Amino acid sequence: MAFPQPRPQAPQLPQHLLRTIDCQQGAVRAVRFNTDGSYLLSCGSDKSLKLWSVSRGTLLKTYSGHGYEVLDADGSYDNSQICSCSSDKTVILWDVATGQVTRKLRGHAGKVNCVQFNEEATVILSGSIDGTVRCWDTRSRRYEPIQVLDEARDSISSLKVAQHELLTGSVDGRVRRYDLRMGQLHVDFISSPITCVCFSQDGQCTLSSSLDSTLRLLDKSTGEMLGEYTGHKMKGYKLDCCLSSKDTHVLSCSEDGHVYCWDLVEGSLSLKLPVGKAVVQSLSFHPTETRLLTAMEGRVQVWGAEPDEMEEDVIAT
Repeated sequence: MAFPQPRPQAPQLPQHLLRTIDCQQGAVRAVRFNTDGSYLLSCGSDKSLKLWSVSRGTLLKTYSGHGYEVLDADGSYDNSQICSCSSDKTVILWDVATGQVTRKLRGHAGKVNCVQFNEEATVILSGSIDGTVRCWDTRSRRYEPIQVLDEARDSISSLKVAQHELLTGSVDGRVRRYDLRMGQLHVDFISSPITCVCFSQDGQCTLSSSLDSTLRLLDKSTGEMLGEYTGHKMKGYKLDCCLSSKDTHVLSCSEDGHVYCWDLVEGSLSLKLPVGKAVVQSLSFHPTETRLLTAMEGRVQVWGAEPDEMEEDVIAT
């Protein structure tokens, strides 16, 4: 007699507030996990960048050197370096342990919206309101970028690097994918200004959010639309979107104080996470676990699939 197979468990979603960190750095413009998800970076409007322990919510280091608010940051694969960008038109490379500025990179003509290391942390890529992406060699002492990508006709709002590919989103309504190995450029036109782009974890799809309050999932190689996700509010702010660590769900910030979470395949709304009464400015999904970071005003919230012993602790340092 054959027994029926047990039904596969539905993937869990991060809906329990584990802790709230009062960052004390003005408004938090961006929050990011490091590569293994044990630390988080918060970018402040008070010109500072802070490194925190996710599990304890304690402040580990403050990095000061930007002349204006910090807009984005990324940690290297070995956690030894951080890159950050700011409204002061610069990109800074930091030594994590000492907190010192290793390099200050100038060349953008306006505020720098987004920044990321490549996989080996040998190159920093930065996107600016000046419409260019600049590629900086972290190992050389030269102060000029090794490459400038200037195809965009308006501000670069978001960029993501995966192996030899670079994905950029621009206010000109286009998602551009550069195959750096082949020297090719692929462009998908979306009629509304793009606020955020990312690759799916399996590398087959791209996700973009835009100011028409819509997220779009595209097949990377053909540009075919695979899914549209709506219901959230994104009209006037540059807000983040992302995919869950196993590509099961699509998540987006919203101007109504919630994080919206849709089933990737069905397109149905799985969770509307109430974060607070203001705009959810930024989010970041843990690379392997069901954990989510959100930023609202001057605080960062850590969410998990299960309640924690330290549930809803407010930690101020």
